[in-house]
Amino acid sequence: MESVRRWWQDLSGLVLPAECGGCGTARTVLCHWCRAALHGTMPRRVRPDPEPPGLPAVHAAARYADEVRAVLLAHKERGALALTRPLGTALAGAVRVGLREAGEGEAGEGPPPPLGAVLLVPVPSARRATRSRGHDPARRIALAAAAELRATGAPVRVAAVLRQRRVVADQTGLNSQQRLDNLFGALAVAAGGARLLCGADAVVLVDDLVTTGASLAEAARAVRAALETHRAAESVGPAAADTHRAGPAGRAVGEECVAAVYDSAAREGSGVRPSEARKGGTDPVLVRMPGAARSACLLCAAVVAAPPGAFEINRN
Repeated sequence: MESVRRWWQDLSGLVLPAECGGCGTARTVLCHWCRAALHGTMPRRVRPDPEPPGLPAVHAAARYADEVRAVLLAHKERGALALTRPLGTALAGAVRVGLREAGEGEAGEGPPPPLGAVLLVPVPSARRATRSRGHDPARRIALAAAAELRATGAPVRVAAVLRQRRVVADQTGLNSQQRLDNLFGALAVAAGGARLLCGADAVVLVDDLVTTGASLAEAARAVRAALETHRAAESVGPAAADTHRAGPAGRAVGEECVAAVYDSAAREGSGVRPSEARKGGTDPVLVRMPGAARSACLLCAAVVAAPPGAFEINRN
């Protein structure tokens, strides 16, 4: 029944656009004015206030207000899947700017080094929310953004390697600190996912929206923990790898990460149980990687929208 519902949402969203997702104008997926609100400004870095520890540089394409807010809610809550492509285009713009600025910072005085493989890592929705909506909005938008970037020659894929380790409380009504406390330790990289991350020159955490930054900070913590564990295991050999990959109760995690990397915007992935992540994480843009051939991996984040105040703080 659930698969039939998703199929019907896909079909109706693609061929029966009843009204603009932003303003309600009839017989169009997204009108000229709402498209301009979503795509009409250069993506910029945003900083929540207060900025959570461990949050990497975040770039947003648009302000979360008025038409943009309506478009995101229509896609997320009402299953207006025809909006996936324009939202993916907006996210792709934020990814481009974020990678360029991160690369320029690493390059110092010279031009930014050319990037090889780039992985977009969507922040996963809660399982109950995914079941209720019939889709994972961030993953869908990430797939559309990756397709947009590949069309311009960028070697970009989506790696859905983050998993929820435990149930978290509803974030509605929680302040910034409460959201951080609620989410800390909630995410982990699926077993085998660290190897995928290590093969990339840049990892971009992606979501549809940033408010307090708690979800992105937790995602960054989980990615850093997985990379540190993988680096330690690689440096000391297979015997230590089992120790590093053991859970809190000493249980070794042996599942392999399968069907987690996507090249096509038509696929959404399969379930992989999470591995355990260690507490920790710092706030550098660069995550040091094992091996002489790859000294560092850029880690940043990109979202479709952020509150207007986050842009204003960036200007001060």
